Amino acid sequence: MLFTDKAKIYVEAGAGGDGASSFRREKFIAHGGPDGGNGGRGGSVILEADKNLNTLVDFRYKRKFVAQKGVNGSAKNCTGAKAEDVIVKIPMGTLIRDDATNVVLADLTKDGEQFVVAKGGRGGKGNACYVTSTKQGVTFAERGEPGMASWVRLELKLLADVGLVGYPSVGKSSIISQVSAARPEIAAYHFTTLTPVLGVVRIDSERSFVLADLPGLIEGASKGVGLGHNFLRHIERTKVIIHVIDVAGIEGRDPVDDFQKINKELRLYSEKLAIRPQLVVANKMDLPDAQENYARLEEYVTKEGYPIMKASAATGEGLKAVMFKAYEMLQESKKLVEEPIEEEGVPQVDPDKFEVVKGVDTDFQVNGKNIERLVAMTNFDNDEALYRFQLIWKRLGIDQALKAQGIKEGQSVRILDMVFDYKEQ
Repeated sequence: MLFTDKAKIYVEAGAGGDGASSFRREKFIAHGGPDGGNGGRGGSVILEADKNLNTLVDFRYKRKFVAQKGVNGSAKNCTGAKAEDVIVKIPMGTLIRDDATNVVLADLTKDGEQFVVAKGGRGGKGNACYVTSTKQGVTFAERGEPGMASWVRLELKLLADVGLVGYPSVGKSSIISQVSAARPEIAAYHFTTLTPVLGVVRIDSERSFVLADLPGLIEGASKGVGLGHNFLRHIERTKVIIHVIDVAGIEGRDPVDDFQKINKELRLYSEKLAIRPQLVVANKMDLPDAQENYARLEEYVTKEGYPIMKASAATGEGLKAVMFKAYEMLQESKKLVEEPIEEEGVPQVDPDKFEVVKGVDTDFQVNGKNIERLVAMTNFDNDEALYRFQLIWKRLGIDQALKAQGIKEGQSVRILDMVFDYKEQ
């Protein structure tokens, strides 16, 4: 199966339905009042964690997710129907980032957990909502609020219990193929495993754990060398590390030196990884020089406080004992399970806040959440709606801000797609 651990998608929520402007027209009722109903809420785009998915590969073929607009309101105070939400399934362990700010929006680690990544717009109010004791003949109604839209990045971090780490070609792929049903590509050259491979290791009929064969780690990985951060991101969630070492040193490397360098890269990337429970496996014990090298490696590793075990992925010798030990360490580490990454969320901004800047194709441009929302929801063809817009414009202080910037009669001001000619009031 093709494994993809990063994706970038576009999400767009539906706008709210427009409010209706209508009046009650029935027999024997001479002057029926406003009865325009509200628009329905637009559909939201919701990301949902699904335990049956383990890759982001589907997002290579579909990157755009758009919800529908809410239904417009109608006469007789009928509210428009709410549009359906768009549910997008993603694997458990997926981190969601805002592409523009790099802010972490959510970290979905449980099956069924949801995050509203784009909220649907509120439906516009019908003219019946603006009736007061002194104002009975209201003609204007709100347009629906635009839905949120943005690009977001999805980053999958494997939810494996135990991760195999070590230099390329130390035998990690051979080990996982021996102890589980996973069948990674195996060959005698570096970086055969370019993507993580998951396998379920069954201790007995009731006990099992998920083992991940992760791409080979090399010196400098913490700085992005080789597969670098792509590798280290996946090991962050593993609760136990099996550090596989080529004890025979068939490529001319020293096993003790290998052990030191790999642990250094883990420590440089994250202090949490440095203290993660680690089982050292001296692999390739069936080859010449292995026994002599093992004595040196065992002395050093034991002194560092790590357990070490012998194994041979080629013959299968010792692997059952290694998996039993890994399972024991996994049970002991349950209390040390790392909490999901805390959501940073989008920084909260005062919705009334705005800024006046020089325009590109106009003299000035006004940017701000509430004023942009007001423009999108105002029907400028209606005189009453236009008057209401002018009142809110003044309340927000936009008129004063433009004067402070030196605006003159007749100069143009842009807000979203609307361009206004400024007039002194």
